[in-house]
Amino acid sequence: MEILSEYAVTVPEVGEFRAAVPPVVVITSNRTRDVHDALKRRCLYHWVAHPDVEREVEILRVRAPHVPLALARDVALVAGELRDMGLYKPPGVAETLDWAEALVLIGADDLDAEAPGMEQSATAERTLDRHLVRFAGALRAAGLPVPLGSTIEFGRAVAEVGADRRDAVYWAGRVTLVHRPEDIPVYDEVFGQQWLGALDRGRPATVPAPVTLLLDEPGGDDDREDDEPEAPDGDVVSVRWSRTEVLSAKDFAECSDEELAELHDLMGRMRLAGDVRRCRRQRRARRSGRLDLRRTVRAALRTEGEPLIREYLEPGERPRRLVLLLDVSGSMESYARTLIRFVHAAIVGRRDVEAFALGTRLTRLTRELSTRDPDAALGRAAGAVADWSGGTRLGDGLRQFNDVWGVRGMARGAVVVVLSDGWDRGDPAVMAEQMQRLSRVAHRVVWVNPLKAAPGYAPLAQGMAAALPHVDEFLEGHNLDSLGALAAAITRR
Repeated sequence: MEILSEYAVTVPEVGEFRAAVPPVVVITSNRTRDVHDALKRRCLYHWVAHPDVEREVEILRVRAPHVPLALARDVALVAGELRDMGLYKPPGVAETLDWAEALVLIGADDLDAEAPGMEQSATAERTLDRHLVRFAGALRAAGLPVPLGSTIEFGRAVAEVGADRRDAVYWAGRVTLVHRPEDIPVYDEVFGQQWLGALDRGRPATVPAPVTLLLDEPGGDDDREDDEPEAPDGDVVSVRWSRTEVLSAKDFAECSDEELAELHDLMGRMRLAGDVRRCRRQRRARRSGRLDLRRTVRAALRTEGEPLIREYLEPGERPRRLVLLLDVSGSMESYARTLIRFVHAAIVGRRDVEAFALGTRLTRLTRELSTRDPDAALGRAAGAVADWSGGTRLGDGLRQFNDVWGVRGMARGAVVVVLSDGWDRGDPAVMAEQMQRLSRVAHRVVWVNPLKAAPGYAPLAQGMAAALPHVDEFLEGHNLDSLGALAAAITRR
C-alpha cells in the first residue's frame, strides 16, 4: 500500500526510498492469501489462469526433461480434472512437477490402475485431516473427553510420525487423545472400527462387574469384632461420613484441640477473591471506549492499510487492598488463635493484604504471616506480638494505624476488617473519632465480633457502641460458617 499510494518503500535498517517519477509496479500472488479489495481498487487486476494441458506438458518437458512424454501428459490431464473439482487450493504447476518427479523416482512410466493415485500428492492432505477429525469425533461419541487442543496435537503427532504405519498412528492417538487409563479399552475399540475396519456386530454383550457399596455410619462401634461381614466380590466403594458440616457450625471456644486442628486445616484452604476497583492502567475493550490508535494501526497493516478493525481501550481493574486488624487481648484469647489462621490464609491466598495485631499497642504482622507454612508463620507472629493476651486499647491502636499507615494511603479505597469483641479500656471518644477517620478513607469497614452470636447479645460495651455508627457491616466471627459469610462480605461490591 505504501508503494502504490506514496511511490515509496521503507527499509527498517536503511530508511525510506522515494521514486522521482511514478513507477510501474507489478505484483504477483499465488492465492496463498486472498488479494484484498483495497489493493484491487488501486491496480489493473489481471487473472492468470492455469495453463491448458498442452501448455502444462510443455512446462513439464522444460522443467523436468527426464519425465517421459506419456507420463507428463497423463499427469497434466489428471491435474486439470482436479482443478475443475472446485478445490479451495487446486494443484498448481509446482505440485504437478513434484508429482511427476515422484512417479519417475518410483519407476512409473505412465498412470494406470496400479500406479499411485493423486491422493499421494500434496493436495490430499485434507483427506487425512478430515479422517483424523472424524476419529476424534468418534471417540467423543464413545464417551471419551477429547478437547480441541488434543485433536490438534494428534494431527501434529501424525504429521511427525507419518500415517503409513498403523502402530505409529495408534500411539500418536494414544498419547494425545487418552488421558485416563480406564479409557484405553474404549480407545482400542474405536481405533479398530475407524482405522482397521473392525465391526462390533456379533460381539457378546458386556456384563457389568458387581459393585458393593459400603456405608460408614457415624457413631458406630469400631471395637466390635463379632459378626464381621464376609469380603464382598467385585469392586467395593466405601461412602464415609464427614463431620465438616458439624464443625463448621460449632463455636471456636467450645472446640477441642483435635477439632481446632481440623478447622485450621479447613481455613488453610480458604481463598478470598476480594472486591475490585478501577485503576489508571488501560486494558483492551471489546466494543466501545477510548480508541486504541496503536492496535488499530497495527491491525490496518494486515488489511492493506484499511482500518477495518478498530481497537478500543477502557480503564482496567485491580483488587482492592484488604486490611485486617485482629484484637489479641485477653478477652479474645479463645478466638484470636483461630482467627489468626484466617488472617494467614487471607495473606497467602491473594495479593495486597495487610495484617495488624491490636492490643495495648499496634503490631504489623504482614511480613511474619507471609510464609505459606502456617506453623512457622504463627511462630514468627507470636514472637513479634509482645502484648498477646494482654490489655486492650483499641482507640489508641486505631489512632496509631490512621496516623502512620491508614490515612496516608494504606486504608484509602481499601476494605478494612476489624476482628474484635469491642472491649476497650480507653476513652470511647477516642474510639469514635478514630473510627470516623477510618470510615472516611476506607471503601468499606467491616466489624467482626465473635460475641454477636450469643443469645440476647447487645453492643453495650463502650468501645463497641462508639464504633458501631461508623461500621458498614457488623458480622459474627465465632465459627467457620461465620468466616465464610465474612469472605462473602469482603468479595461483595
